[in-house]
Amino acid sequence: MRVAGLISGTSVDGIDVVVCDITDTEIALVEAATVSYPHEVRREILAISNANVHVGDLSRLNFLIGELFAEALVDVADPASIELIGSHGQTIYHHRDSTMQIGEAAVIAQRIGKPVVADFRVADMAAGGRGAPLASFLDYRIFRHPRRHRIALNIGGIANITVLPAGARPEDVVAFDTGPGNMIMDALAPPFDRDGERARAGRVNEPLLAGLLQDPYYSLPPPKSAGREQYGQDFVERTGINIATAAELTARTIALGVEKYPAIDEVIVSGGGAHNRFLMERLRAAIQARMIASSDLGVNVDAKEAMLFALLAYETWHLRPGNLPSATGASKPKVLGKISLP
Repeated sequence: MRVAGLISGTSVDGIDVVVCDITDTEIALVEAATVSYPHEVRREILAISNANVHVGDLSRLNFLIGELFAEALVDVADPASIELIGSHGQTIYHHRDSTMQIGEAAVIAQRIGKPVVADFRVADMAAGGRGAPLASFLDYRIFRHPRRHRIALNIGGIANITVLPAGARPEDVVAFDTGPGNMIMDALAPPFDRDGERARAGRVNEPLLAGLLQDPYYSLPPPKSAGREQYGQDFVERTGINIATAAELTARTIALGVEKYPAIDEVIVSGGGAHNRFLMERLRAAIQARMIASSDLGVNVDAKEAMLFALLAYETWHLRPGNLPSATGASKPKVLGKISLP
């Protein structure tokens, strides 16, 4: 089945589009691209994320982003070849007890003429889960190894890991958000600090870093999730953090998450942070296990999250669960998402 996956992450840097051929045993990437948001739209999204907003502004953006997601898909692929679409939309709020993604799925379905599965987190949360990280479902499918203990690390706006013991069963998988990924660095050097050069040239505020690392979140057991609510503009303004300290906070908190699993042989890195050379240097200095890019295993580092929502849509279409309760904390496996028909 040919399925498209759409997502804009917490960094709000654009719409990731993939087209995948999926069967019950394989997922093959056919096309992948990122379509940038118009500057004004990105500004509006950031302005309403974790903020008090007029409901009319929220409603208008919900429909506008649906239109932009549909246009992005048309820009990247031939809609006639696609049978199903999975859209995660744009997250504007995520907390342990509630979540909101916008980008109206009915608009996408109408414009493309194909069914759309969206709103994936809420079924897991209704069953007592965190609704995140959902990436563990894909990580288990593509990175599990019979003999190697692995961690899949994705560095988007937020960083998350999926722990995959050798020969893992679904109930053996652990996953959680380690803390900030690119979010704080992007806020300090918009749209991003290319290759981490500004962070490399800066100086870490060690007293501030030591204080930030005392946040109880980092010692909480999984499942746990984080978002712009913790590491958005309010965090930047309240702490007065600089970009060198932000990079080191990201590296150290990822390392804190990884070091809880000393048997790990490999850490497989994906997401935009994989392109930040300075951040990757700091991670290699802090993590003992071998680090490789997901692309070394044939998985595009920029496409993995959108591939996830293509796969989740495929599972939903076949009325199969798409969460791993051991990772999200849900009481049971759940069929995820809601279907909009054209």
